[in-house]
Amino acid sequence: MQFVSSKSLMVIYFLFVFVFPVSTVVADEKERVILSSGIIGLLLKCHTDTLPPGGESHESIQEWNGTVTCLACHTEEARQVFASSHYQWLGETPYMTNGPNLQGKLDLGVNSYCINITGNWNGCGACHVGLGLRPELVESAVQLANIDCLICHQEEYKRKKVDGIFVPDEAKMTITMLQAAQTVHMPNRVTCLQCHAKGGGGDNFKRGDMALAHGNTSDIGFDVHMAKSGGNLSCQECHITDKHRMAGRGSDLRPTDLDVAMNCYNCHDESGKGTREHRDDDLNRHLARVACQSCHIPTFAKNASDTAADEKTETHRDWLQPHTTASGAIHPTPTMAGNQIPRYAWWNGYSSSYLLFDPAQADPQTGNIPTSRPQGTVNDNNAKLFPFKYKTALQPLVTNENQLIALDTSVYFGSGDIDGSVRSGLANMGYSEASPYEWVLTDTMQLITHEVPPSSQALGCSDCHDNTGRMDLVGALGYGLKDSREVVCFQCHDDEGSESGPEYLWIHEQHVEDEGKDCSWCHNFSRPERGLDMP
Repeated sequence: MQFVSSKSLMVIYFLFVFVFPVSTVVADEKERVILSSGIIGLLLKCHTDTLPPGGESHESIQEWNGTVTCLACHTEEARQVFASSHYQWLGETPYMTNGPNLQGKLDLGVNSYCINITGNWNGCGACHVGLGLRPELVESAVQLANIDCLICHQEEYKRKKVDGIFVPDEAKMTITMLQAAQTVHMPNRVTCLQCHAKGGGGDNFKRGDMALAHGNTSDIGFDVHMAKSGGNLSCQECHITDKHRMAGRGSDLRPTDLDVAMNCYNCHDESGKGTREHRDDDLNRHLARVACQSCHIPTFAKNASDTAADEKTETHRDWLQPHTTASGAIHPTPTMAGNQIPRYAWWNGYSSSYLLFDPAQADPQTGNIPTSRPQGTVNDNNAKLFPFKYKTALQPLVTNENQLIALDTSVYFGSGDIDGSVRSGLANMGYSEASPYEWVLTDTMQLITHEVPPSSQALGCSDCHDNTGRMDLVGALGYGLKDSREVVCFQCHDDEGSESGPEYLWIHEQHVEDEGKDCSWCHNFSRPERGLDMP
């Protein structure tokens, strides 16, 4: 069966060679991708009967010829991937409070890990869903052929870079590439985690709650949702997908790929009174202001009991101290830690993140330059308390511009030359290599939402209300009194003494539950949604 007639094939060949000449693609990297992806091969394959017609099973594929094998039937799906944040590494940012509407790590995004992509697409693109080409905003045949479908759709697929282009690494595979194409499947935890668990340089380095162990663990204490002996949930059961766009956005992520709300109530009863939820009114009152994760993830960067790996996370990165890893790679020195207590902050769903060329401004609370912050305060009716990973880094800053420098990681990772990588980074930014620079501390906060243990391990009241080592409700989170105790209490009372039991319980029970007094009688915030008596 012929998909395209010989005459039509000649027309297509004419269009590619003469109307859209390859000479317009001048970069050697792009020319290699054209050859490796087989654009010309697509024309030839369309003239054969070795590809399965649309609608037939993948077992009928008789030859693997790169992405063009998929494009023969899945061109529309390829276009969907091309338009997604997974491919573009850019996207619309309706929940960012600074920067342009279209932004991401492909251009201006700066973080506390590899800083910025400028100067090192080849290295930073190791987890891109393409075959090596840098993504472009305008769709083209070359860009569609650059999509690596199997990186998401085949757990057994492995790849390696040769001269900047990804090619199959069959030596590390248990099946052939033909078998890989014939047995493609929906993305699963393993395929997602091969990139998402290894961001920042190693297993669980970056996120702190997303490790390779999530792919196959049976330890429900590690993660009751994903453990095979627990919920055994796929990523897509929470991260809803539509046309290859995916819901879900951490606080430090800029684009929103699919604007669909994600919360625990998709599975759990929002009232808190479902068959598996808590039935305590005191707990349920917290639902309006405390995210489920804050109580149900006591610690993160835990070790799964059934894996040999160490699932610690990076808490500091020192670019002034290059070191050689066991694999021979040169990396900045990380400080690793496990079983971390989260840092808690108010988050209303909006974030601010540092962008290249932004003026550097220190956070008055930490003294460090923030690269990402959740937005929200105790007075924000749309904000809840969420748990976050807090991470610092020592990074260069160009002194006369007061901007963080996109240190050239291709130089740093290649040689460990600290000064050379900073000077090259300055040149990449358009500044003189002789510009003075200094080293500054940056920090970032990243949402923690995985590694939920069984509910029996959830926090109790005293873990937060009696323990400032976990949560500083008064100093950091805005729950302090609006004035001295004498001023606040003597609004209504003389010195009446105190009752027994935890103060936060009996005071709130008497004033809020019994008398219906709003929080603003004693604090600098209000809870108008509760319909309480205002001062």
